[in-house]
Amino acid sequence: MTGLLLALSAVLAPPAPVLALPAADTHPGPYAFAPGARTVAGTKSTADAGLLDPRHTYRSSLPRDGRLYYRLRLAAADTAYAAVTAVPPADATVSATDGIRVSLRDADGASCSYASARIGAGLSPRPVTAVAQREAGKALCQGGGTYYLLVERLDAEGSGTAAASGPWDLEITPVTEPRLAAAGPTTAPPTWDSATPEPLTGTPRDRSGGTGFATARPVGQGVWRTRLVPGETRFYKVPLDWGRHLHASAGLDGAPGHGYVGGALNLSLYNPVRGYVDDVSLGYTGAPKSAALAPLPPVEYTNRYAVPAGVTSVRFAGAYYLVLHLSAHVAGTFGQGPFEVTLRVRVGGRQQAGPAYAGRPMPAGVFTVTDEDRRAALSGNTGGGADARVMRLVAVGGIGTGTALLLVLGGWTVAARRAHTRASAQKPTA
Repeated sequence: MTGLLLALSAVLAPPAPVLALPAADTHPGPYAFAPGARTVAGTKSTADAGLLDPRHTYRSSLPRDGRLYYRLRLAAADTAYAAVTAVPPADATVSATDGIRVSLRDADGASCSYASARIGAGLSPRPVTAVAQREAGKALCQGGGTYYLLVERLDAEGSGTAAASGPWDLEITPVTEPRLAAAGPTTAPPTWDSATPEPLTGTPRDRSGGTGFATARPVGQGVWRTRLVPGETRFYKVPLDWGRHLHASAGLDGAPGHGYVGGALNLSLYNPVRGYVDDVSLGYTGAPKSAALAPLPPVEYTNRYAVPAGVTSVRFAGAYYLVLHLSAHVAGTFGQGPFEVTLRVRVGGRQQAGPAYAGRPMPAGVFTVTDEDRRAALSGNTGGGADARVMRLVAVGGIGTGTALLLVLGGWTVAARRAHTRASAQKPTA
């Protein structure tokens, strides 16, 4: 009874202020790692390398003289991808050629593939991502068993910038793709329309991006606007079905000041396994300027048999990531901002049925686009996280005091009846 009285008094007390929805954060924090990411330490040899499971995302750290190994177990029929995102400290001094190199190696040390990612012309510390892969059916690295991911730090020759910047944080995301259920074509698709489409027009809609792959904000076709301060990076994701193709451009608004900043704004595109597709950067004089990615073919499984890297990387459906970075050097010439950036996204082509896999990709759903994904691209709702939690709190706070009182009184009545029933049952019947 005491508990019910306390509950009633709480309902009758003045209502707590309703939480307002958070405004778009114009100064987001550092790179947002995947929630629940597991910590794994890289090793200097393969002997005791930590195991990576495709069902999980991992955090690690790459020292300034880093050359670290991680271990994977692969089935013979699976194609495997291991994406590594390196995050330099925000105050690091970097050169254009600083970055990382990743490679996947078999148990005998033979390299299956390698890839690298570098800071680029902006000379500004930013997350860079590279993917190592083992393709089933190729001449190298066949068979199931143990494979090793090697991550190496790249430093400009003689610059010493890597030594000055200290360790870089890493996010590692392994993915496996099963073989097809039935054999299909092993040649690249026929030619496609590679003409650059006209840029989209219309009133931009505000859409602040996430600060990592895991928090990338959904966008679909449209004109989107955000505001960046120098040194910031924003992540967006575009759901692409089989048969659809993407074109994107980014523009930097004008600002007072005189001078030139090379690589002031960078726009990068990554596929669902975070593999590099394309990027473009623009120099800035304070006048409005934009730059566009190269036209891309429709998403097709057989794109992997093409030669150009921009085609082979568009090989599966899923979330394609657009990443914007405003160079920290913009501040020295044009001030701290924020600077208005416009992102134009065009999605074309016709949705098609995807290939039938003989098993399930890991993590599940990585090559799938759902109706929820398509709705989120229009609304910008990420479907979870802090915004969803706040919405739930607002919904609870929106219940009227009278409604809550009725709920409590109803519960009190039910409890009283149960107590009376128990008491009656315990009375002697004589």
